[in-house]
Amino acid sequence: MRNTVKISVAVAAASAVALGASACSAPSDTTASTDKNDKNAPLVVAASPTPHGAILDFVKNKLAAKAGLKLVVKPFNDYKIPNKVTDDGQVDANFFQHKPFLDVFNKENGTHIVPVQNVLIEPLGVYSKKIDKLSQLKSGSTVSVPNDPSNEGRALKLLADNGVITLKPGVGSDAKLTDVKDDKGVKITELEAAQTAPRIDDVDAAIINGNFAIGAHLKPSKDALALEKAKDNPYANFLAVKKGNENDPRIKKLAKLLNSPEVKKFIEDKYKDGSVIPAFGPAKS
Repeated sequence: MRNTVKISVAVAAASAVALGASACSAPSDTTASTDKNDKNAPLVVAASPTPHGAILDFVKNKLAAKAGLKLVVKPFNDYKIPNKVTDDGQVDANFFQHKPFLDVFNKENGTHIVPVQNVLIEPLGVYSKKIDKLSQLKSGSTVSVPNDPSNEGRALKLLADNGVITLKPGVGSDAKLTDVKDDKGVKITELEAAQTAPRIDDVDAAIINGNFAIGAHLKPSKDALALEKAKDNPYANFLAVKKGNENDPRIKKLAKLLNSPEVKKFIEDKYKDGSVIPAFGPAKS
């Protein structure tokens, strides 16, 4: 058995950073209100464009006005900037992440973001432009995984669940590369999550987050060689705010709307391929 995992680390693409940076410098009418007691101020929410931004746009265009909520959606094709601009007050909330990712981010960056309301689950999938089934992966094959700790653990577990690699006993979705007991000769390449889809041609297979798969026009139910199970999945994506802002009346309005029957129907109608699944309910801090 081979116990050495071959790793190559890719730096996040400048384009993703540029997109986030440009969004941060948007006009003043899209920045968070400095008066948190102003119930009529627009609520500015940072979000991944797909599916989070699309869902927020639906709320903005179809539901918000009736609920007395002015909603501004700021898209970020990045997994770091949304929490930073939420923590420093440039935006009021964000919608793009799950709890394991947030826990690691808060710990590593000294931020104080807390979850408010669960909304959806995006099953992680394995995709390829070079093979038709995972059994075709052999010694020397390359597989890319997201490089953030929580999603990398999910990716490694998905590979292990499908027999591509073997993890040490007792290791689950919190796996690290050092927890790989046998890589079976497969070379695991770490990439910024946003780059796994654009660089799929560089590897034999890529594990891609649901939102980035959708953005790359991949259909999980059709195109994925293996898909993370949605049942009992702990990775629900939620609306999040800086600690202390959970009781902002605007946040409460948005949380209610994001768990409404209308949003449930929108998700089920728009993402019939199973790439996005409603997962409503209060989020655990």
